[in-house]
Amino acid sequence: MKKCYKIVGSIVIRKRNILKLSRKPMVAKWKKPLIKHGKLTKYHYLVHYPKNLKLGKNFDIGSFTYINSKFGVQIDDYVQIGSHCSLYSSSTIDSKNGSIVLKKNCKIGTHSTIMPNVSIGENSMIGAYSFVTNHVPSNQLWYGVPAKFVRKLTKKEKENFRLFED
Repeated sequence: MKKCYKIVGSIVIRKRNILKLSRKPMVAKWKKPLIKHGKLTKYHYLVHYPKNLKLGKNFDIGSFTYINSKFGVQIDDYVQIGSHCSLYSSSTIDSKNGSIVLKKNCKIGTHSTIMPNVSIGENSMIGAYSFVTNHVPSNQLWYGVPAKFVRKLTKKEKENFRLFED
């Protein structure tokens, strides 16, 4: 009998474009992308001043996100940043400059903007389309323009963050 399928990672591709999940999980070793000043990474985000960008492990930065790290940006382990976000350590709008710190497990919703001198606390979440100008403490949900405190995260929400750690 002729082989009529192809195994690609954890997906089995059969003839006639029918897909079926394999029982074998695909385990890939995560690697940091090559980051060059003003050039898109292979994941389609852009960084200016990459020498001032400090990255943890297993972070996820969405496509078309812009990071200006002229005055320093730190992205800790397991941070997730949605697509089309902007992180500015230098602002031409109000001439403010300062570092940005995204602490472990924090989540930044799509199309959000983080301004200079801001830190987002561990496990905190920023809602989509937010404009963050103040420090966000750990374990909190903030959103809006400008972003404001909404509520503390529940115990269950905080436990869910641990699922993604090593």
